[in-house]
Amino acid sequence: MRMNIESKKRDVALVVDDSPETLRLLTDALDGAGMTVMVALDGAAAIRIIDQITPDIVLLDAVMPGIDGFETCRRLKRDAGLANVPVIFMTGLADTEHIVRGLEAGGVDYVTKPIVIEEMLARIRVHLGNARLTQSARAALDVSGRFLFAVDRQGKLLWATPQAQKLLSDHHGAQADDFVLPPSLLQWLEQAKARGSSKSPAVSLPDNPQLRLYYMGETAPNEFLLRLSRESGSALPPEFTSELGLTTREGEVLAWLSKGKTNRDIAQILGLSPRTVDKHLEQIYAKLGVENRTAAAAIAANATRRNS
Repeated sequence: MRMNIESKKRDVALVVDDSPETLRLLTDALDGAGMTVMVALDGAAAIRIIDQITPDIVLLDAVMPGIDGFETCRRLKRDAGLANVPVIFMTGLADTEHIVRGLEAGGVDYVTKPIVIEEMLARIRVHLGNARLTQSARAALDVSGRFLFAVDRQGKLLWATPQAQKLLSDHHGAQADDFVLPPSLLQWLEQAKARGSSKSPAVSLPDNPQLRLYYMGETAPNEFLLRLSRESGSALPPEFTSELGLTTREGEVLAWLSKGKTNRDIAQILGLSPRTVDKHLEQIYAKLGVENRTAAAAIAANATRRNS
């Protein structure tokens, strides 16, 4: 079982290279920079090491006998627990084709040999800092109770907040870690990436129309943030929403309000923050010309009866 080193003060770097000279050069430099260094001579050895200990960063030679660096990186990134560990490729190959291969395999950076130690250390500091920011943001999302998860370009789950993980498990009928976007949602994701989060419409999961999926943007190379929302029965009739000048989201908030839900309930149902719900309600009250939730709920209830 792989162990995370929680109490360590030194960052852990795994250097994977079949060149003893490169290993010695990097080991001395990283140790001098205050890091703990592990070494592997090939991809298979690297995978065995990472099965036991999760490093903070991986420096990976692209061209090695046996499992090359590209395939090694792909195998490592299949593990959701390693999705946030930065991988820097090292190689004498500077062709665009190899750079693209490294990034597509899950690498965050690419340096060519001979390695310039000062440059390598600077890149390591940047990528370790970015990884820590991502981990901190993810921890904050977990605490906030949002229904968020991230997938890679192939639609495979990278991580999920506990709330989204439960929804995915309930929907998928298996472990959420096995979740992969079906082809129709992969096509939607490609379109959403091209349009951007503000212009991308939500989509229902094919076999569960109660669950709606929203594209939130690209949070890291090959990491796309999505939001789940359980929205069955949560919308006013579209024609009524349009007549009042409400957005679709405002119509959803008003519909749940008319069902007696509190602001916090609405936030949890729609995967929003309570503050965002408050802002939507301010807009709703202004558009309806009312001053409180009771009057707004009465208008929504009347609309529902007229269109039922």
